[in-house]
Amino acid sequence: MPDVVNTHQAEAWNGDEGTHWADHHDRYDALNSGYNDTLLTAAGIGPTDRVLDVGCGNGQLTRLAARRAGRALGVDLSAPMLARARALATGEGVPNVEFEQGDAQVFPFPPAGFDVALSRFGVMFFADPVRAFANVRAALREDGRLAFLSLRGLGDLADVLAALDGGGPQPGPAGPLSLSDPDVVRRVLGGAGFRDVTTTPVDAPQVWGGDVADATAFLMAWGPVRYALRDADQAGRDRVERAVADALAPHATPGGVRLRGEALLVTARA
Repeated sequence: MPDVVNTHQAEAWNGDEGTHWADHHDRYDALNSGYNDTLLTAAGIGPTDRVLDVGCGNGQLTRLAARRAGRALGVDLSAPMLARARALATGEGVPNVEFEQGDAQVFPFPPAGFDVALSRFGVMFFADPVRAFANVRAALREDGRLAFLSLRGLGDLADVLAALDGGGPQPGPAGPLSLSDPDVVRRVLGGAGFRDVTTTPVDAPQVWGGDVADATAFLMAWGPVRYALRDADQAGRDRVERAVADALAPHATPGGVRLRGEALLVTARA
């Protein structure tokens, strides 16, 4: 793998967190796939376009983009998820897609090698977001297109995470809500050399499980929850699990436990 500057993220995504996402790729895709059509439409991918997927994870969005494009490349820090992405692409018979391990902030992309760059929740953890987006900008041809989703808020998940001390992630310079503010997004992308920046709030249902027990078990194994409970004793874990189940119960439907997600759809031109 080329140089990595997001060392903390690299450790997480090549450790237990990345393995959990790879092992449960179908469940994480169920959380985020409600945004796919909106993002792909905003990207305006054509049949000859070269597409770059930043922070591609298990590669669902990369494979969908490849079906609309000439070719697609997915880049991610996580070796476990990239292995899953390659296996899924092979199993689905998607020939015009590749996956490479690397840190998008410093990855040696071919200059002007892509027509479109996109990302589904893969751009919020850059150590230096201006530098990272400048590197993506250099990978795009002149007037190339950028389209990505970042978290705008926690949506219904906020009530569930209230069971944890502190209530889950908060806005900050290098976390899941780092690109939740449109003014911050415009400042970062402008500093990286992008123009015509637009930001649009987008909500979508996120399926956390088939029923409350299933969703509770999955959420309790989710990385942020495991981290929040790392020092808790069994009684504390049991208390949180009961509170999580109670918070999920109102969201149970015949089609699974559905929480409303809050995202920001961002587009720009190189």
